[in-house]
Amino acid sequence: MSAAPYAGRIAALAATLEQQLLVLEPTNVRYLSGLRSTNPALLVQPSGDATLFSDFRYADAGRRAAAAAGSSFTVVERSLLKDITGRISGRVGFEAGFVTYAAWQELCAGGAELVPTQGVVEQLRAVKDEAEIDVIRRACAITTQAYETIATEGLIGRTEREVAARIEALFHAYGADGAAFPSIVAAHENGARPHADTRDVAIGPGTLVTIDCGAKLEGYCADCTRTFSTGDLPADLQRAYAVCLAAQLAGLEAIRPGVSGDTAHQAAAAVIAEAGWGDAFGHGLGHGVGLDIHEAPTLRPASQDVLVAANVVSCEPGIYLDGLGGVRIEDLVVVREGGAEVLTGYTKELVTVH
Repeated sequence: MSAAPYAGRIAALAATLEQQLLVLEPTNVRYLSGLRSTNPALLVQPSGDATLFSDFRYADAGRRAAAAAGSSFTVVERSLLKDITGRISGRVGFEAGFVTYAAWQELCAGGAELVPTQGVVEQLRAVKDEAEIDVIRRACAITTQAYETIATEGLIGRTEREVAARIEALFHAYGADGAAFPSIVAAHENGARPHADTRDVAIGPGTLVTIDCGAKLEGYCADCTRTFSTGDLPADLQRAYAVCLAAQLAGLEAIRPGVSGDTAHQAAAAVIAEAGWGDAFGHGLGHGVGLDIHEAPTLRPASQDVLVAANVVSCEPGIYLDGLGGVRIEDLVVVREGGAEVLTGYTKELVTVH
């Protein structure tokens, strides 16, 4: 990611502010300034002036980030909040979804008037620029490479945990920073659990194997789920795969600017409900993906988030049959004026892997 976007991001944030905003969530600080720190803060004024803070460990990186973002940098004590309390005054917005009660008490000690805010930076992060989309596209390409390799190497006789570890090793081998989240590999009855714990259990024949994984590249996440067959399947699992694929395609068709998260979800859910498995799809259709694996906007029941161009979201319906197995098919897509641009390239046809 080039240095150029950061000054523009701070300016875009400043244009939305009624009072100064103290950004403490590390991913939000990274998005706005480029600084990767476990102990950062960024104070942004409505005028566009900004001050970046971190402790001695990040002093060099902080100065470079501040120079690139057109802001200033101040070295603070390791006890960042205690130090910053004496540096802020007047009305100061804070991230209510991140700041703990204890942190709020500490910030209040200096006498500033703290004003809770919700999702101010996250709303900006939800709309990606083309440089961000390009990084995510490359992370998705690495994820596709990993799927191709796993399918070639086979599944039967390997444990779920062995396959998950192999996927994460492949991410490194193909140039990623690592995994965006712990990879899920779920076979047999474990596939009926949407967020299954990956087990030391060997994968056998005649079942579905759900693999949910994603590479991380330059801080940005990929997210892709594919479900494989390991041979002749019970009739219900064959049908579940076909219905899930039809639902996923309906979800993709619904994803476009102006559509609410609820409406996109219902487009896929209706296909599954019509097949008689409405109760077997209990999670949302998708979520935003970027620097975090789960971010705005959400695609789920009752979500009033409205999709706009350059959102990056997952589309991942699933069908989970207790005691038998399950299927989930997930693509990561960019919302475009003409519909969804799919970034995840591995085939969605049912692939048999022995």
